[in-house]
Amino acid sequence: MPHKTAKPAAKATVAKPAAAKAPAAKPVAPKAPVAAASAKAPVAAAKPVVKAAAPAPKVEEKKVVTQRQGFKANEFVVYPAHGVGQILAIEEQEIAGAKLELFVINFIKDKMTLRVPTAKVANVGMRKLSEPALVKKALETLKGRARVKRTMWSRRAQEYEAKINSGDIVAIAEVVRDLYRSESQPEQSYSERQLYEAALDRLSREIAVVQHSTETEAVKEIEAQLAKSPRRNAKAEAAEGEGEADAEGETDETDGDTTVADEAA
Repeated sequence: MPHKTAKPAAKATVAKPAAAKAPAAKPVAPKAPVAAASAKAPVAAAKPVVKAAAPAPKVEEKKVVTQRQGFKANEFVVYPAHGVGQILAIEEQEIAGAKLELFVINFIKDKMTLRVPTAKVANVGMRKLSEPALVKKALETLKGRARVKRTMWSRRAQEYEAKINSGDIVAIAEVVRDLYRSESQPEQSYSERQLYEAALDRLSREIAVVQHSTETEAVKEIEAQLAKSPRRNAKAEAAEGEGEADAEGETDETDGDTTVADEAA
């Protein structure tokens, strides 16, 4: 009997030390993540300080210019080589390290945009629209008698082109007057018709903008003035028509060759 009571006492003493070891490891585990979180916190707080300083200098670069050399933005002007255009803006560009101010001119009908340095406006001959009095003078010019020189067509064509590209509204009206052909006159050659249409287009555009009308209305007004010009007698018209046809027949072929050569050059 004394042997049976000794065995349970031994089992109880073995179980007690095992229970005492388990809670010793628990307080060590939670300390590690707390230390890691506290180390990462100051790094995240430093990032927004660097980003806030970046966008500040960009606002100071924008400059808006509305007027230079007597020309304003949105104003219609005449550029001799292309006719009437509108200034969309006056912008500044840096080219080869130097700053340039440029007029941005839009030619709506030609679907073209041109940039002209503001300092070279006088050199290229850019001007404001003609005054109504000058437009009236150009319309009066259309009623005069046509003046056709007795020279080779190639020389006359060069003179007509120079007048068209001069930007002078009265000189352009002279080209329209001299190249106009009524129904009773002989038909124009191809080169004559091209120059006539170019001059008519330049003249009608400017008149339309000055008078605040459409180009169609301006063309009708031009043709009405041309119809008032004094007609020559039938014999003079026929003789001149034959003479011009012969001269143009001889020179048109050579003109075509020189035109191709100029374009190729």
